[in-house]
Amino acid sequence: MPGFFNRELSWLEFNQRVLDEALDPAVPLLERVKFLGITHSNLDEFFEVRVAGLKQQIESEGGGRTPDGLTASECLRVVTQRVRALVRDADRCWSRDLAPALEAQGFHFLKPGMLNESDRQWLAAYYQEKVYPVLTPLAVDPSHPFPQLLNKSLNLITRIRTPDGRDPGATRLAIVQVPRVLPHLVRLPRPDGQRDSVFLSDLIGANLAGLFGVTQVEAWWSFRVTRNSELYIDEEEVSNVRMAVEAELHNRRKGEAVRLEVSSDCPEEIRRELLSTLGLEAHDLYVIEGPIAPGRLMAILEGDHSPELRDAPFVAPVVEPLREGVDIFESLRKGDLLLHHPYESFDGVLHFLQQAAADPRVLAIKQTLYRTGGDRRIVGALMDAVKNGKQVTVVVELKARFDEANNIAWSRRLEEAGVHVVYGVVGYKVHAKVCLVVRRDDDGLRRYVHLGTGNYNPSTARLYTDLSLLTCRPDIGEDATTLFNLLTGVCQYRPTHQLILAPFEMHERVQALILREADHARAGLPARIVAKMNALVDEETIRSLYEASQAGVEIDLIIRGICCLRPGVPGLSERIRVRSIIDRFLEHSRIWSFENAGNPSVFVTSADWMPRNFFKRIEVAFPILDGRIRDRILQEILQESLQDVAKVHQLQSDQSQGDQSHGIYRRSPQAQTPGARRSQSRFMDLARKSPPPARPGPAAKSPVRIRLGKRPE
Repeated sequence: MPGFFNRELSWLEFNQRVLDEALDPAVPLLERVKFLGITHSNLDEFFEVRVAGLKQQIESEGGGRTPDGLTASECLRVVTQRVRALVRDADRCWSRDLAPALEAQGFHFLKPGMLNESDRQWLAAYYQEKVYPVLTPLAVDPSHPFPQLLNKSLNLITRIRTPDGRDPGATRLAIVQVPRVLPHLVRLPRPDGQRDSVFLSDLIGANLAGLFGVTQVEAWWSFRVTRNSELYIDEEEVSNVRMAVEAELHNRRKGEAVRLEVSSDCPEEIRRELLSTLGLEAHDLYVIEGPIAPGRLMAILEGDHSPELRDAPFVAPVVEPLREGVDIFESLRKGDLLLHHPYESFDGVLHFLQQAAADPRVLAIKQTLYRTGGDRRIVGALMDAVKNGKQVTVVVELKARFDEANNIAWSRRLEEAGVHVVYGVVGYKVHAKVCLVVRRDDDGLRRYVHLGTGNYNPSTARLYTDLSLLTCRPDIGEDATTLFNLLTGVCQYRPTHQLILAPFEMHERVQALILREADHARAGLPARIVAKMNALVDEETIRSLYEASQAGVEIDLIIRGICCLRPGVPGLSERIRVRSIIDRFLEHSRIWSFENAGNPSVFVTSADWMPRNFFKRIEVAFPILDGRIRDRILQEILQESLQDVAKVHQLQSDQSQGDQSHGIYRRSPQAQTPGARRSQSRFMDLARKSPPPARPGPAAKSPVRIRLGKRPE
């Protein structure tokens, strides 16, 4: 039995756990719809990136075997089988569970033919005014080649009969793209509050004859194409990275097709025609019983209706030291501050940046931006800082997948405002989350630093669990300066005092920390590892964990998504336990805890244990040096996660499953019992009931007088 689970299959098991939330009757109904939408959105990205990558490996006849022993062709075959099962589960989730439950709650999805005369008249006016002007009918014949369909766009293919004196029975194919700019659910006017809707695709389908000006539409069917969405940029060969990324974004829309989805009523000859035209094989075809592109259903979540069908509202408090009107810099001089998002509001980080932008004593701000989102407040504070005479430098990662266009737009805005914008280090993504503020205090220059596990994105900060550390410790400030000098200049890497940086030393340090625990266990000293992350893939790290387990180290891993490590195997990993928590908020924080013979070492980081994080990205891991904060992470955050019963899935070793390569997850038998421990609910309760634990006593030492970018004397 191999010692590794397959990466792609492990990811698909994660998506199954997301779908399980949509299938769980204990989850509020509209939240279940949300989880179904996330399941399909996740699958889209899986095909755009991972399946596309497998296909390229097969075409190049390269790639060798993965650690679990599969070639790219073998992997694609088993992935296809697993995806089909997942799609069937998702279709049944909609047709058997969610659609009937929504109907019972007054959400009706009507076909145009089911409407009364009043509704038909209203819908006809809506079509003529809002929809018809946007549509483009596309014939498919010798003079009209098959159109270039946009990635993930919903389309209708129809067979129409045209008046032709030479051949009265002639038919031809035609295509209409369902416009992305229009709501995909058309809400019918109802004075009684009923939520009756018609799918935009059904509305267009009912009006195809008039659109094409023909006497008869034989039938129409929905379909969608997914394309390879990776960007291919040789940074060493381009003179302007931003322009190169912009150009490549246009190519993404017409990348090689990797998947075709068709409605179940689509006839065989139309399926074959589409596959042939798109250059796809039969195994690339997915027949969908429910709505194609069920992300359209997310529209029913919009607005404040039906609170009884949603999670109870939660408003995160802003911790007192970071509230508006408080001198945040004075607060940080008293000691480090840890924030646990989304239970403690990200607005505290915004206030830190906004106060820095306005404070006349602040001289410079340096910040990384990976996924900025559409919220202007972070970028606005940086632009305000320039207006207030500060030197502002921002490292924008243009290649943050699927956020490239957004980041390009913000980088332009920042440059126009006078911010110095750079794009990191050639060949690496800048994934670290760091903000450095340089301030002239009464006793000299002092550096204030924010370090985090999540993006500077106030929107996702309400949905993702992350950690933020704010500190003015001189050695961390010095390390942050070193990092930004590396990112913005042509400086060589210099060893840091406290921060651990990838790709320079993080991989080596992680192995050393794991194997130190193994040495302690062999010596009879306390030895334990608790690590929380999004994914565990790196082969050498997994082997180090196996060695530590065999040496006697107890290891608990809290891994949201991919896990290639096989736990619980006698003689290999019997002391390793792996759990995954899928709940209301996306688990996103990364924490490493090493017992270290009774003197725990705790690190918080932006990096998962994956080759890309260790070797292809600029990442930061920062130690928790404050004892009270360290205890909070160990005794509250990690301990609650380890005690979760309601939302935890335990990874099995699969010893009885023969050649299984994906890993089986099982829910706790107590998951549905009343009062079952649920970590996210506990964190919300803690945030509601009391302020965070007191921060440490010793104030930050007065800094020596320094010049920026230089080590203190």
